[in-house]
Amino acid sequence: MLKRIQELLHTYKNYDPAAKSLWEIAILYPGPKALLCHRIAHYLYGIELFFLARLVAEISRWMTGIEIHPGATIGRRLVIDHGVGVVIGETAIIGDDCIIFHGVTLGGIKFDPVKRHPTVGNRVLIGTGAKVLGPITIGDGATIGANSVVVRDVPPGAVMVAPLAQQK
Repeated sequence: MLKRIQELLHTYKNYDPAAKSLWEIAILYPGPKALLCHRIAHYLYGIELFFLARLVAEISRWMTGIEIHPGATIGRRLVIDHGVGVVIGETAIIGDDCIIFHGVTLGGIKFDPVKRHPTVGNRVLIGTGAKVLGPITIGDGATIGANSVVVRDVPPGAVMVAPLAQQK
């Protein structure tokens, strides 16, 4: 567990040129705190201590402004940049080495008790304010532009962007 925490902190340090130290990242950045809490909540969820899992997730949301359901599956070295307003649903799956910016939602479009949230591949970047909705798949290496709304599968390496406002 300690090696995973160190790995995550080094990932943030390599990603963010504004980061001055690993201590700064560990104490002051909301992303690593949210991910550490999620690991605890996910473990509790896995052993069916659902109330405790949701309690840990709720405390994490209060501390960080990042809401991750304890049932979500998150790979290694996820960077949540700034983070406020990020929502990751129960059946979401996120691969390794992804970057998610603030205001992103990985949400569902139905209330049925089935897989209803996105599966995000490895090395995916999801821009500020993007909404990725439903049981869709975002392929490895894809980029989702800021404020895009994605409701269909995205192939590996693709770039999905919201249409630009037309000038008059």
